[in-house]
Amino acid sequence: MNCVECETSWKLSTQSTENGSTVHVSLPADRPVRPASDISCSDGPNARQHVHAPEDAQRQPQPQATKHNFPINYTIRVHQKEIFKLSNIRRMRLNVEGLDDLVLQRLWFQINQGVLKKIIRIMPERHPSRSYTAELERRFKDAEGVFVQSQPPEALQQELPQTVQDIWDRLTEEPDLVPESSWRFAFPKSLLDNLFHTMYCLFSECFSSEDAQQDYCEVSHWRKGRKKDLQPES
Repeated sequence: MNCVECETSWKLSTQSTENGSTVHVSLPADRPVRPASDISCSDGPNARQHVHAPEDAQRQPQPQATKHNFPINYTIRVHQKEIFKLSNIRRMRLNVEGLDDLVLQRLWFQINQGVLKKIIRIMPERHPSRSYTAELERRFKDAEGVFVQSQPPEALQQELPQTVQDIWDRLTEEPDLVPESSWRFAFPKSLLDNLFHTMYCLFSECFSSEDAQQDYCEVSHWRKGRKKDLQPES
C-alpha cells in the first residue's frame, strides 16, 4: 500500500494517539479535589496564620470518580493470537517460509478488528472514551477498505503460509469452540499500544521521521521516554 493509500491508516493512528505518544483507549478518572478547610501559611520561622474556607465550601459535595470508567487494572479476555506484538512479527519473519509484508498486513487487519470489537463491546455507554474509541474503529474499517481496494484480487486470494493460516483459522473460530487454554487477559491500553506499534512496523512507508534510518519494528524505538515526531508522508 503506497503512502497516498495509507492516508486513512494515518488518520487512524493520529486519532488513536494523544500528545503524539502511545495509543490510549480510556482516560483516567479525575482526582477528587479537596477544598482546604484549614490552610496553613507561613511568613517566617515564627509567624503563622490560618485561613479557613467558607462553611458552604466545606459542605459542598466532593467530585467522585465517574462510575463509568474502567476499574483500575481492568483487563479483558482475548484470544492469545490477538496479543500481536513486534516480537511476534520478528519471530514470524525469521521462522515462516514464504512470508511477505502483504501477508502480515492482512493478518494485522484480521487480528485488530477483533481487538477493537472486544474493547467496545465491554466499554460502558457513558465511558468518557466511548465515542473516541468508536471513531477509532470506524477509521480502522476505512483503512481496511482502502487496503483491500489497493491490492490486485489475486494477491488477496493467494494461499497463506501454513503458520499464518493456522492463526487465521483460530481467530475466526466460534468462541464456544475455543479451548479455555487459548484465552488470555490483557489491558485495553496494552492491546491498542500493540495495534499502534505494529501498524508503524508493517506500514512504515506511510510515515516519515526526522531520522530516516529509524526502524519502527525495533522494540527500542518505543521504549518509554523516547519521543519522535512521526508524520504521514505527503
